[in-house]
Amino acid sequence: MYVQYKDLPNTARVWVYQSDRPFAQEEVELISAKAIMFIDQWTRHGDDLKGSFTIKYNQFLVIAIDENFNSASGCSIDASVRFVKSLQEELEIDLMDKMNVSFKDGENINIVKLTDFQQYAKEQKITSNTIVFNNMIDTKEAFENNWEVPAQESWHKRFLV
Repeated sequence: MYVQYKDLPNTARVWVYQSDRPFAQEEVELISAKAIMFIDQWTRHGDDLKGSFTIKYNQFLVIAIDENFNSASGCSIDASVRFVKSLQEELEIDLMDKMNVSFKDGENINIVKLTDFQQYAKEQKITSNTIVFNNMIDTKEAFENNWEVPAQESWHKRFLV
């Protein structure tokens, strides 16, 4: 059952998928329409799931579920991954590469391979104050408060000089 993202509790579980490139406006509209349809029929062993999504910076897809209503099962999580993979194929984008790291350079969002991120940190092109995206967060509250943070406040800090 689809609900507005803002109507989910802060305890809602989230999964962040970052694209290897920005979405075009038509792609945002397509992703939104398909996400609503997917979430409307998303179930756990026949029981409805209460979920939503948001798209940030035309580059991040966030899927969320209110586990106070019904918790996700392995099968329902697998279904969401299949949904994301179908978007990848249709739009020819990569949303699943966990070896990509994202950070801000002014207003620009950069997505680079982890090895490049490590090299930039070594060269001090990325510092403790560089804004990074911590896609490992797992609740709506963490997404709202700790997703977009200085590198020193994220798992990224291990690569800083």
